[in-house]
Amino acid sequence: MAVSLVMLDHWLGERSPLPLGYFGVNLFFVLSGFLITRILITSKQADQAKQQPHWRSLGRFYIRRSLRIFPVYYLTLFGLALVHFPAVRDHLGWLLTYTQNIWIAIHHTWLGAIDHLWSLAVEEQYYLFFPFLIFFTPDRYLLKTLLALMALSVGLRGLLYLVQADYTVQFVLMPTCLDAFGMGGLLAYGYLFYPNQFALRAGSTRWLLASLALYLLDLYLMKTLTPTRNVFTDVFDRLFTSLFCCFLIGKGITGYTGLVRWGLVNPVSNYLGRISYGLYLFHNLVFNAYHTPTNFITVRLWQRLCRAVPLLTSDALQTPANVLFFYALTVGVATMSWYGIERPFNAMKKRVAYHPGGAGI
Repeated sequence: MAVSLVMLDHWLGERSPLPLGYFGVNLFFVLSGFLITRILITSKQADQAKQQPHWRSLGRFYIRRSLRIFPVYYLTLFGLALVHFPAVRDHLGWLLTYTQNIWIAIHHTWLGAIDHLWSLAVEEQYYLFFPFLIFFTPDRYLLKTLLALMALSVGLRGLLYLVQADYTVQFVLMPTCLDAFGMGGLLAYGYLFYPNQFALRAGSTRWLLASLALYLLDLYLMKTLTPTRNVFTDVFDRLFTSLFCCFLIGKGITGYTGLVRWGLVNPVSNYLGRISYGLYLFHNLVFNAYHTPTNFITVRLWQRLCRAVPLLTSDALQTPANVLFFYALTVGVATMSWYGIERPFNAMKKRVAYHPGGAGI
């Protein structure tokens, strides 16, 4: 769901009136915060039960994350550098060190068809400190720590808004995204330490609808208040978006029913989830409404298809057919990436498994 929203946003461009990409990225950050915090707390509890230090668990965490993320990322960068892809060639040092979001914040501009890689930099920077925070903070202070991270993030965005910093600064820096990760962390904390209350609160349709109402109010205020950059666009949007995402995920953990459940657990959804990293990594290279030139191979393929099937150019079919075409191409590329690169490296994680009973991704 998260990656598809980002893909739609980048392919539709100005045709989409809703912040689909922003929502998708925040949904991923909250989900990541839940999964990572759950893994770390579970590993910490296993260490404590065995009365052993946490360093081995830290090492396992970083090795497993590296095996999942680095191989296809760096192979993609090196491949793009070899074909002299301009944005990669000119910013290779930033990309190799996962600091492209800092470059964007410094220069107040984006990186073309590799714009989306800013969120991967945020994720990696989050990994640098958060495991240490969880492992070496006493359990009785974990909740306060997560809340402090969220308060720090909102406060920092407020400060940037007051000094009229460029919007890219609050958009892409890791500290300004911590309320999203923290919201996911709160989910994991409740799931592990207060399972009964978690089921009542996180699985509540009432709370889900209340968070949706706040999110819709936030969207309305962002669109109607003047100036166009206001306290809701710069300070509160990520907080309210993340809150809604938090209850979406919480409801998923406790269990959706009916059509929603079928939509999330059917084989197609499962497969797209499995290759979602590749979908995210490659979709902007397949097509981007703002940056892809008209003579690019994927655009020429679409134009050739339209000449063969003129019906696709009709007002009713052109946009959905265009999106489905690029989605199918991206799934094809991501599938090759999964079977050719990601899955073989992913299989190596069995050699560095988490503690028995621990969650793993």
